[in-house]
Order: sequence, then structure tokens, then C-alpha cells
Amino acid sequence: MPLFLAKDVDMGSLSIWHWLVVLLIVVLVFGTKKLKNVGEDLGSAVRGFKEGMKGDGEKPAEGGRVIDNDADKK
Repeated sequence: MPLFLAKDVDMGSLSIWHWLVVLLIVVLVFGTKKLKNVGEDLGSAVRGFKEGMKGDGEKPAEGGRVIDNDADKK
């Protein structure tokens, strides 16, 4: 029976062997040093994003201007 006629083949899921072949090809193309650098950059970006999302409340930025809303009432 041809593969495209088989009812039990799910085209959306890949087995572990498919992912291992893809990983091997990526390592061969980019090399381990390049992948390590990409991983470190991605990790630092995620850490920076998490720290930015935590925030410190409504603290104004250092060196920024503070606009007085009462100035036009005088």
C-alpha cells in the first residue's frame, strides 16, 4: 500500500528520529560554537525580558523629565 493512502500516518507529527536528524543537520551546518553563542544570546534576552516585566512600580526613569500637571493651574 502506498504511503499516501495509509490512514494511520499523521503528517503533522514527527518522531524522535526525525528530530535527531534535523538536529544533526543543524549542528553540521552551523557548528557547535555558533549554536552555543546563539543559545547564550537567547538566554540573556529572555532574562532581560523577565526583569523588564517585573518592573519597579511607577518609578520614573533616571535622568528623565518630570512634568508637573499643576503648572497650568497657577
